[in-house]
Amino acid sequence: MRPLFETVDDLTAGADVIRARRYGVVEVAGGELQRVRLRPFPSLATLADVMWLGRWYHERATGNRCWLYYNQPRRHRSYLALKYVVSTSDCTLATFRGALAVLDDIARLKRSDALLTDAASWRISDRLLARWGWEPHCPSRWHRHYIKRFYGEYPATRTKQGQTADISHEHDLVEAC
Repeated sequence: MRPLFETVDDLTAGADVIRARRYGVVEVAGGELQRVRLRPFPSLATLADVMWLGRWYHERATGNRCWLYYNQPRRHRSYLALKYVVSTSDCTLATFRGALAVLDDIARLKRSDALLTDAASWRISDRLLARWGWEPHCPSRWHRHYIKRFYGEYPATRTKQGQTADISHEHDLVEAC
């Protein structure tokens, strides 16, 4: 029987563990993958988390760190949901992009058809999301749902631990983290 909580430091070595687990947290520091913490239950973010606790943590935590919480819904096994992102005030765009690149790698390992998210922060522009491969999905008055489709064609994998995607358009996102 698998332990309730597991940690993977290397995606290649831990590929079987990543494929088997539905819920996880990608931890990136200084633009490099630190670990993927796998959990027995999904991440549930509430409006209170986003409005108060998230802002409080973002202002007080130090270091160049980013955590990406993802779920693989039981009813939709071929999709991954990006549920929540936590970052420090020192988080750089390279670290944020590194976390997204790790999530793409996890989608590749799990052979997911797409990533889904609800972009709650208006500081993340529609133009930036489009540049990074996200498209509007399920229009709603109160939510900004986005999808990043793969259907077997994934972005180029990172060649070594810690190498991140191209961030040459950094000026489009001033306060992503």
